[in-house]
Amino acid sequence: MSLRILAAMSGGVDSAVAAARVAEAGHDVTGVHLALSKNPQSYRTGARGCCTVEDSRDARRAADVIGIPFYVWDMAEEFERDVVQDFVQSYAAGETPNPCLRCNEKIKFAAVLDRAIALGFDAVCTGHHVRKIDDRLVRSVDEGKDQSYVLGVLTREQIAHAMFPLGDVTKAEVRQEAERRGLMVADKPDSHDICFIADGDTAGFLSDRLGSRPGAVVDSSGEQVGSHDGAHQFTVGQRKGLNLGGAAQRRYVLSIEPVNNTVTVGERDELAVDTIVGTRPVWSGSEAFASPQPCRVQLRAHGETHACRAWESDGELVVELDAPAHGVAPGQAAVLYDAADEFVLGSATIIRTQRREHTPA
Repeated sequence: MSLRILAAMSGGVDSAVAAARVAEAGHDVTGVHLALSKNPQSYRTGARGCCTVEDSRDARRAADVIGIPFYVWDMAEEFERDVVQDFVQSYAAGETPNPCLRCNEKIKFAAVLDRAIALGFDAVCTGHHVRKIDDRLVRSVDEGKDQSYVLGVLTREQIAHAMFPLGDVTKAEVRQEAERRGLMVADKPDSHDICFIADGDTAGFLSDRLGSRPGAVVDSSGEQVGSHDGAHQFTVGQRKGLNLGGAAQRRYVLSIEPVNNTVTVGERDELAVDTIVGTRPVWSGSEAFASPQPCRVQLRAHGETHACRAWESDGELVVELDAPAHGVAPGQAAVLYDAADEFVLGSATIIRTQRREHTPA
């Protein structure tokens, strides 16, 4: 059955091949590029590009080769509000957000999908490396490029209206296919880092937005061991750039307290946590767990997964790890997978953790 598909085209090789595959399958495909900045020159360009003028041109050329209509949608206002401001506010609150995850949730699979459905499209197609089986997200066959974690926040309805044509191929195979199809982006490097921070200086970007807020760096006993210009410059688990001097260089950030503007540091063992609590749980691949159920959890993009038991309690996701994890940062997503580590079960945003001795981390 032929469907009307809106292909989100970032200007990279993955989304171009995804759109070409869907068009070749006989669907009625329209390409769209998202303009996410009112000042595109402030975003990354070249090999590190994402959503720039250069990428828009690459996407248009790919659409021409595929032979599909192409449009540019201005989503700058939504992106600034739901991704950039959320990123800044999360750091101000002592959290470590993942802006790519938030962009997928709020822009590509909320604002764009809503608009697509309103315009009569049946689904949105993207170049994410993930599979969809029975409207459930499943890891890509390319483990190194799997993006199921950053899509773990999607709802069942959003997944039902999404197409992921690249989940059954590796990135190397995607590039080979792009070359066979005559797509000029076949050798275009992948985008990296945060697209809206042009020079890659996250601390500088946050300081420009939040200003200087000097405060104390203390050890786990409460003794001051240093100072800082803003707690937003740190993340839980961070070791480099603490500027403590001497043996203190072996210390890690244990917690960030935005109210009193204090950063607490300590030894690596003090980072260990075995209980994680998340807010706004989403169950896309399972019914909500009313009691502890064995599964696996991933706590950062491209990070390892941990055996655990998880359940929902009073509107929060509770995850008990079989073995302690280190450097778990509030603001990141906890994405649950089945015991085989293949199917996404659900997710939540981490708000607090607990150490083995059961004191707040």
